[in-house]
Amino acid sequence: MIDKNNLPTAEQYSKELQRIRYKKDYRKMLANTISSLIVVAAIAVLISMLFLPVLRVTGTSMTPTLMNDELVICSKRSNFKSGDVVAFYFNNKILLKRVIGTAGDVIDVTEDGFVYVNGEMLDEPYVSEHAFGECDIELPYQVPENRIFVMGDHRATSVDSRSSTIGCIADEYIIGRVILRIYPFKNIKIF
Repeated sequence: MIDKNNLPTAEQYSKELQRIRYKKDYRKMLANTISSLIVVAAIAVLISMLFLPVLRVTGTSMTPTLMNDELVICSKRSNFKSGDVVAFYFNNKILLKRVIGTAGDVIDVTEDGFVYVNGEMLDEPYVSEHAFGECDIELPYQVPENRIFVMGDHRATSVDSRSSTIGCIADEYIIGRVILRIYPFKNIKIF
């Protein structure tokens, strides 16, 4: 037998249905939000990996232009010119250096650290201290086909194309050209 005193009232029944619908709608909204965030994150990762890699600067070979722990964005492209800052793979690391010369250019570095490309001295306002640095290649040096000659802006400490350890960088190892410093926020800069 049904006890009429324990049955919910129409108002209680209506409130319980509202609570159940709200809970169902809330779960649906939460699932949609989470799936949207996952899609957006996946798209951001794909864009960053394929088109605009974000890299963290480590070391001091590019000071004063780039400092340790700064974040930069690279643009994937292959036509570099002297003065561009590029990122490339070397021994499972990513290095950042400045393009000095491209295929066919003749590079010479004087003992006091001034750089000549095809007989003309480079104007290098980004270098605070000229130095010969670690150099074991025979100068003047002609850049081979499909390669670029790179040097760090901190010439005294940078290990770069002047050293046979790194040498000229082949096109397939280049990630791209640094186009923007995004962190620290107070130092945002377009290159």
